[in-house]
Amino acid sequence: MQWLCVLRTQRSDTQKRSRGAAAMGEEKQRGGHAGKSKYAVACSIIGSIISILMGYDTGVMSGAMLLIKEDLKTNDTQVQVLAGILNVCALVGSLTAGRVSDWIGRRLTISLAATIFLAGSALMGLAPNFATLLAGRCVAGVGVGYALMIAPVYAAEISSAEIRGSVTSLPEICISFGILVGYVANYLLAKLPLVYGWRAMLGLGALPSAVLAVGVIAMPESPRWLVMQGRVEHALAVLRQVCDTADEADVRLAEIKIAAGIIADDAAASAPHQPSSVGKGVWREMFLHPTPPVRRILVAAFGVHFFQHLTGIEAVVLYSPRIFKAAGIATRSEILVATIGVGVTKTVFILTAILLVDRIGRRPLYLSSLAGIVASLACLGLGLTVVERSAPHHSPAWAVVLSIATVFTFIASFSVGVGPITWAYSSEVYPLRLRAQGASVGVAINRVMNASVSMTFVSLYKAVTIGGAFFLFAGLAVLAATFFYFLCPETQGRPLEEIEEVFSRGWRERRRSQAMAVELPASNIPDGKAQP
Repeated sequence: MQWLCVLRTQRSDTQKRSRGAAAMGEEKQRGGHAGKSKYAVACSIIGSIISILMGYDTGVMSGAMLLIKEDLKTNDTQVQVLAGILNVCALVGSLTAGRVSDWIGRRLTISLAATIFLAGSALMGLAPNFATLLAGRCVAGVGVGYALMIAPVYAAEISSAEIRGSVTSLPEICISFGILVGYVANYLLAKLPLVYGWRAMLGLGALPSAVLAVGVIAMPESPRWLVMQGRVEHALAVLRQVCDTADEADVRLAEIKIAAGIIADDAAASAPHQPSSVGKGVWREMFLHPTPPVRRILVAAFGVHFFQHLTGIEAVVLYSPRIFKAAGIATRSEILVATIGVGVTKTVFILTAILLVDRIGRRPLYLSSLAGIVASLACLGLGLTVVERSAPHHSPAWAVVLSIATVFTFIASFSVGVGPITWAYSSEVYPLRLRAQGASVGVAINRVMNASVSMTFVSLYKAVTIGGAFFLFAGLAVLAATFFYFLCPETQGRPLEEIEEVFSRGWRERRRSQAMAVELPASNIPDGKAQP
């Protein structure tokens, strides 16, 4: 777009002036204002709590389905529909959440998501039959769609570039923690009478939803959304709450104003911005007339969502009880204890990813994660194939051990890279004007893939064997690694307002630049000090 070149020139001039002042201010005040960064992290954590509810619903449903099948006499088709319908209905939430969040703000959108999830949880907990249960899961699915879109967007917009990778990974750790809580609830509540057990499991999600729907009102609004609404002074007040220094707040405000199309000078600062235009023309720019950088951004952001669930994570998390049963763990109690182990592993390794993502970058973690996923899935497929073919005779001990162990190595590999980085990467690459609605489309793609796997996995493994299903997922993970390596550049440490420039060059040009950067130090060796 023509205005992009103008804005880049203005951005360069503004950043040169303001970053110098910010650097001096940070040197003088370093260590005395760290609490403000912690405040930004705290806001991101609260905003990400909505993701715990989504994770809880996923985790608790894996055990509740065993009880629902026994109590309501459901068949495999109904079980698959019940497992996947949440993600189908999440499409409604995700596709509308972007426009809604541009309209009412990021903070109120989180509150709306919690309220919708509250209604769905209450309906499931009180369900007298399968139809009502399905309706409650549909309502909860809409809330999930809102939550998955808004939590990483809010975290990205409230945080600085230095901690953005960590805080935008918080929704994934919250999902994992929610899954773990769901597994623990399965184990504890399965001891209740059958008619109450699964209803208590599903209905408990209503309690934290009610608290979050009200509590989130105390959080600050996204400063980037405020600028888009023309509320520049309010945005500056928020930035001064979450930045380490006043200079840093001024720098970030100037960059946000430029990205929003507001000229960063004194005359324009007083000019009213037209908030009514926020969100309009986004679909046209994304899909009808995208610029080359926007086109590359969309391919990267939508692609990571497309491939995330093709690694088979939903099959392992949702159907882990069946996998453990196929591997030879017999009793319900042992199966539920094993699934708790899955939840613990997922949580621990996502915490590890949060500690590493802003230190070593998105690409190394993501690609290393996929290498572990491919190896784990291949070994899991081998172990389950041997176990299945040895039935009804006693399965070889090595195959049973391999099958169980590789479930955990797969969960660990996924959680240290592909899981959290999908959400971190996709929330930070969009330009400000496209972020909310672009993120909503990404979540919609994510939910379609999630639903496709969760609703077809039982049929898939019956058609190609359970081992064959995981061999298929391993092959798809290889495709995911190829895609990410060639089409997704590194974004570590870049301010949100500069990431569009990362995608302004094609893959070949980026590779040439990286090669030149490697060779540059050798060419800068002073005369007389050249190496032999």
